[in-house]
Amino acid sequence: GTSTQTEAQATTSTKSSLLKTTSSTTSKGTMDVTDIVKSAMPSIVSITSKSVQEVENYFGMFGGRNSIQQQEVESAGSGIIIGKNDSELLIATNNHVIDGAETVSVSFVDNETYEATIKPDSDKDLAVVAVPLSSISSDTMSKISVATIGDSSKLEVGEQVVAIGNALGYGQSVTTGIVSATNRTLDSEDSSEAS
Repeated sequence: GTSTQTEAQATTSTKSSLLKTTSSTTSKGTMDVTDIVKSAMPSIVSITSKSVQEVENYFGMFGGRNSIQQQEVESAGSGIIIGKNDSELLIATNNHVIDGAETVSVSFVDNETYEATIKPDSDKDLAVVAVPLSSISSDTMSKISVATIGDSSKLEVGEQVVAIGNALGYGQSVTTGIVSATNRTLDSEDSSEAS
């Protein structure tokens, strides 16, 4: 009985070491999401935009007078700090996040919120939001950073990716995925873009 038990332990030990060896030699593509989030989160912002839209009120459905009224609408999205010049912190976002906005505010990783101005490019659904450096506290500046931008031409199918953003305006969230394709053309209502 003793020799059988020792043999079983040796077999288990061998399998365990093989698994460890295998996992360490195939570590390409594995990520520690926690480290990635800690590194990237200071560059991610939440964006809230407010606009005024005309909507038909209840009485308008029955042909009543003054059926159109103005209503403030709030939308939310994500942005990433992509640069800083002498006077502004520059944040990239989607144009649809700020489209038609009268005011835009940016919340940083420390939950401090600042007013921003818009520099849109609606043809590509891109926009740059600028926050004046003079309005950002030194405490906030110490907690944020400009993102390190990768080279998308080196991206390979099957690589793991991490998405961090202000999904549906609920605050920052994190998810992971796998690159399923590269060099695809996406058709939108206004234009075609390669991705």
